[in-house]
Amino acid sequence: MEPDEMLALFDHEMREHVRPDGPGTHVERVGDVVRQTGGPDDWNGVVWTAPDLSPGRAESEIAAQVEHYTARGTGEFEWKLYAHDGPAGLGERLSAAGFEPEPPETLLVAQAADQAVTVDLPEGVRLREVTDAAGVELMVRAHERAFGTDGSRLRHQSLARLADAPDTFVAVVAMAGGEPVGSARMELHPGTGFAGLWGGGTAAGWRGRGIYRALIAQRARAAAERGYRFLQVDATDQSAPILRRLGFTALSTTTPYVYRTAP
Repeated sequence: MEPDEMLALFDHEMREHVRPDGPGTHVERVGDVVRQTGGPDDWNGVVWTAPDLSPGRAESEIAAQVEHYTARGTGEFEWKLYAHDGPAGLGERLSAAGFEPEPPETLLVAQAADQAVTVDLPEGVRLREVTDAAGVELMVRAHERAFGTDGSRLRHQSLARLADAPDTFVAVVAMAGGEPVGSARMELHPGTGFAGLWGGGTAAGWRGRGIYRALIAQRARAAAERGYRFLQVDATDQSAPILRRLGFTALSTTTPYVYRTAP
């Protein structure tokens, strides 16, 4: 499949017809956008805009989404803007309406079967699948060590997935003895060919030793075994070069525009 065909398939399956990403969320198409609405610890925001969105309608849609989420008391929500989305200048319109752009990410895709390879781990390191609350705690600890950010939202979302939709969630922790030194998760999207890779990271001191690659391979095997054809990643500037070297193809870039309704 050519990159432009892959991008069209991604837009159709993962954006225009996206499924809720958690048990407490709701997806709906309203006017020219598709949005997800959930609780304070869920992801809230716009995932798709109509290809023929005009500048005038864009202004109306931006105002409507601000009104929708602020009326619900949502602390923040995101407009996920892709480089190929129109109309021209949509990012500037979002900024003028009070949205703040975060660093852009690269949309990368690979065949799951191609990534399901054998990777040698450092001596004493093993991969543990997350299947219960104890595993979630290990994953959160590894995530916090790798990224230096609070893992409260990750904990909430992961526990909810395990409780209500375990067939759509795969998470793995790299353990060095009794210490979590890396983790990653995967969100499966039934009815599509895509599995999304999220949160892959390794604690400082353990990087460059194959753990990140092993976390990708483990999730790729799980995706392929479940019949998913493609792996999809929104990659930061740090991880995108690694993924490109592993055979992932860049389809577009995406910039999160965040609107914060509370200080």
